[in-house]
Amino acid sequence: MQILDTDHIELYVGDARAAAEQLCASYGFHVYGHGGPETGLAGQRSVLLGQRDIRVLLTSGLSSGHRASRYAAQHGDGVAIVAFGCTDAEAAFAAAVAGGAEPIQAPRRIEHGGSAVVVAEVSGFGDVTHRLVQREAGGTGTAFLPGLLDESMAPDAPVEADLLHAIDHAAVCLPAGELDTTVAYYERAFGFEMIFQEYIEVGEQGMQSKVVQSPSGGVTFTLIQPDISRRAGQIDDFLAWHEGAGVQHIALRTHDIVAAVRALGARGVEFAQTPGSYYDMLAARLGEVDVPVADLRPLGILVDRDHWGQMYQIFAKSTHIRRTYFNELIDRHGARTFGTSNIPALYAAKERELAAVRDITLSEGTAL
Repeated sequence: MQILDTDHIELYVGDARAAAEQLCASYGFHVYGHGGPETGLAGQRSVLLGQRDIRVLLTSGLSSGHRASRYAAQHGDGVAIVAFGCTDAEAAFAAAVAGGAEPIQAPRRIEHGGSAVVVAEVSGFGDVTHRLVQREAGGTGTAFLPGLLDESMAPDAPVEADLLHAIDHAAVCLPAGELDTTVAYYERAFGFEMIFQEYIEVGEQGMQSKVVQSPSGGVTFTLIQPDISRRAGQIDDFLAWHEGAGVQHIALRTHDIVAAVRALGARGVEFAQTPGSYYDMLAARLGEVDVPVADLRPLGILVDRDHWGQMYQIFAKSTHIRRTYFNELIDRHGARTFGTSNIPALYAAKERELAAVRDITLSEGTAL
């Protein structure tokens, strides 16, 4: 059994069609399929989006009792399922359960029109679960959910203009005290390894971060918990506004972050701002970088390095009504992990964005 990659993410949302339109308009996704009661997805409406190797399933419940409806009512729109591509879903399910995962859905085989997949589900963190997916036929010829989605509108080939290529990692906010147990859980249930850790300071705030990754390198989680001995900040905000642990952001990989930020900015995506002083000190901190600083500075793109190479990152501003979920763009020039400077700078940029929201919320005495 081997966990290969992030097969897809599934967001539970109040209106799947509206969410799909927004992602297509702003991030350049394409509609790959639709599903609902008429296709065998009882009690829900789903839209499948794609771009290169990224697949995003958006699901809305058609009644208050559906789990997508319950999730969205408590947490707002957000990532409810992170699916792992596996060589053997049954073996992965058995290993995860033996390692302490709660079984959510036993392995089942879905077949239609010559395509077949095996899927199962187990617990993850908070209300987020993991779907284990074994695509038997392999490659792009396999239907996403054979017979359960109408995929007749899917593009025949990757669109050359697509700038986003893969899901790089997911960042997860955890309540204080749960970081080490969550790391141990992923090591025990899924065979992940901790590859990076850092204590992050943003002003008077503090947070502890540990990164776990599958042995294949295809699935990465950045796990973060607040330091409650310091002033409350954005991780505390997330946990309060989201009502518990959850995915704070998904990082989408690109091979040309300058072109991607320019293109998405033209589509209306807003990005976190970075002070000019960051770039004034860049040469002294990193030396020569692959992308001209003159291109990075006006866009607010951050650059860092690890032992293997450089990485370029930027947070998009949240459009979530609760300000709990957003996207990141990342461009890896050989880097395999994370540097020690980008993460504090990224979270400092996010803190500047959220500070005004927090101040309004506190002054009104209300909770988002």
